Amino acid sequence: MTARRWLLPESIEDALPAEARRLERLRRALLDEFALHGYELVMPPLLEYLESLLTGSGRDLDLRTFKLVDQISGRTMGIRADITPQVARIDAHLLNRAGVTRLCYCGSVLHTLPSGLTATREPLQIGAELYGHAGIEADAEIVRLLARALEIAGVRTSRIELSHVGVFRALSARGGLDAELEQELFAALQAKDVPGVREMVKGVPEPVRSALLALPECHGGEAALGRVLDLLPGDAEIAQAVAALRRLGVELAGLPVSFDLADLRGYHYHSGVAFAAYCAGHPGAIALGGRYDKVGKAFGRGRPATGFSMDLRQLSWADTTAFAASAASAASESAPRAILAPSDGGNGLREAMAALRAKGEIVIEALPGHDGAWAETGCDRRLTLRANEWIVEKIHGGE
Repeated sequence: MTARRWLLPESIEDALPAEARRLERLRRALLDEFALHGYELVMPPLLEYLESLLTGSGRDLDLRTFKLVDQISGRTMGIRADITPQVARIDAHLLNRAGVTRLCYCGSVLHTLPSGLTATREPLQIGAELYGHAGIEADAEIVRLLARALEIAGVRTSRIELSHVGVFRALSARGGLDAELEQELFAALQAKDVPGVREMVKGVPEPVRSALLALPECHGGEAALGRVLDLLPGDAEIAQAVAALRRLGVELAGLPVSFDLADLRGYHYHSGVAFAAYCAGHPGAIALGGRYDKVGKAFGRGRPATGFSMDLRQLSWADTTAFAASAASAASESAPRAILAPSDGGNGLREAMAALRAKGEIVIEALPGHDGAWAETGCDRRLTLRANEWIVEKIHGGE
């Protein structure tokens, strides 16, 4: 058994030096960009009481959350599976600002099961949230910020799909669907399972039945929104949702925007516009977001809210161009280049080392008994004392 102690749980992995450097460069670049747009960094705790973590998030998050009992209070706690509810709690209960609040975050979350065959159970979630404005301007700002983040990461965004949970909710209410059928139908629509949808809506009265059957076909350009209006003419809620999507599409002119009214991810969590970003070479959405106005109410103050999140690990391995090129020019994926310094600190050596580090150089102090192994740490130069002056010389092969 001793030989197996190094093994990690399934779908849990380390980030080794090259990946860790890449992740940290990308994390810093994105958080710096968020800050330029006025988004303030917050760092919620890794675990909280379960009811706080799951507030307004629906059953899906409950199933993804690891649970344990707090030995101090005896209450059930959870290891966060999503940071967004925590940020909503901070806005509603701790900051308690009257005006618009912009917050961002980056941290590990833990899932009971991976979301896909190659997915990790410990995503490194990064995102941005905007509170206090109910208008479509906030949704447009968030989507534009997401597009900018993907651009910084060098991800070639193929499309950003916009949807609105109000359409399905209106159809569900008009059709008198019970909670169980609504949940099953939601899953079938999300999977674009048209035969399954057809079977489930056999007992649903017209015209709702035909509308639900047509919903998976309501995707693409603005014409898809016209088809949505034809599903249930005169329905005020559907008309309002379509109007919001049309205005958002205009606000986002220049971005690769399309519409998909059967994309119901986060249906029990979102309260209006929702969106997903896709890129070449990645099987699923690279980022998800939308409006979730109801979540903060459980924390004492319901505020309009919209935001997005993505897994930094997935983002760093996506089809990257610009960021990968700039990152490669700053530091290779092998160990960064470093300067080897002798272990004794006389003759002004410490001062010379400090001066080099102040210029951004990596200086590694040689420890006795490791000659010949310093190349593993990236040392390609060494500090050498010549005529009472410390100079940097290249290390030749074999030294």
